[in-house]
Amino acid sequence: MTSAVPSISSPVGVIAGGGAMPFAVADSLVARGITPVLFALRGACDAARAERFRHRWISVGQLGRATRLFREEGCRDLIFIGTLVRPALSEIRLDWGTLRVLGTVIRAFRGGDDHLLSGVGRILEQQGFRMVGIKDVAPDLLMPEGAITRTTPDGSAIVDIARGRAVLGALGPFDIGQAAVVIDGHVVAVEDIEGTDGLLARVARLRTEGRIRAKAGRGVLVKAPKSGQDLRFDLPTIGPRTVEGAAKAGIAGIAVIAGNTIAAEAQAMIESADRAGLFIQGLPA
Repeated sequence: MTSAVPSISSPVGVIAGGGAMPFAVADSLVARGITPVLFALRGACDAARAERFRHRWISVGQLGRATRLFREEGCRDLIFIGTLVRPALSEIRLDWGTLRVLGTVIRAFRGGDDHLLSGVGRILEQQGFRMVGIKDVAPDLLMPEGAITRTTPDGSAIVDIARGRAVLGALGPFDIGQAAVVIDGHVVAVEDIEGTDGLLARVARLRTEGRIRAKAGRGVLVKAPKSGQDLRFDLPTIGPRTVEGAAKAGIAGIAVIAGNTIAAEAQAMIESADRAGLFIQGLPA
């Protein structure tokens, strides 16, 4: 599912988690003449980097405060972006605005991350806001189709990519993960709660333990959105750390869905992949 947004209204509210992506989105908006307002999530968003932009601090679980601040800042359009360690519902300090919709919040927490974000997004839309995605506000941050590195996938890698896409397509309805590592046709690891960095670290460990016997330089990390996923939320992301993890895991490259994957710090990522001799390939959706 994608959003159909005819025009973005300024300012845009950027609900900012951890990592570099909230600031990359804000910079992209500024470059297009649109004002970003960061609603920085306490405990996740980098405070020093948030200072560069107009910003307000919010906490997970305080929907009432958040919606009041969105309106004070004049933000109709909102985007979720950045990393966030999923809290337990019992750990969240709920305000009155959240308690009023607690049943919906509880149901959202019972699914995976995409289910949670889309559930919270629906609550906000019912209150008059419009949830948008990277395609709407910062399309320049999305992965293009084709190879963006000097190295390109060989025949073996192409077969592994196809197997990886098939596996992720089958797992998508279960809202498990967005990545798999396939080596010589064998699915050796699938992403779980530890994320892509943890997945690649696991592959590196399995190689060290002798559980993976294929020579280094074979195999592919494949990432794709979950089938039926609302593409405004929780898109797959790759960046320099992904390349570093892939190199340590001893695989040949990374393949992701073009137009539906965020390429974080793209230039640094490409330079790192070229130094390591890895490919990064954008696949047709």
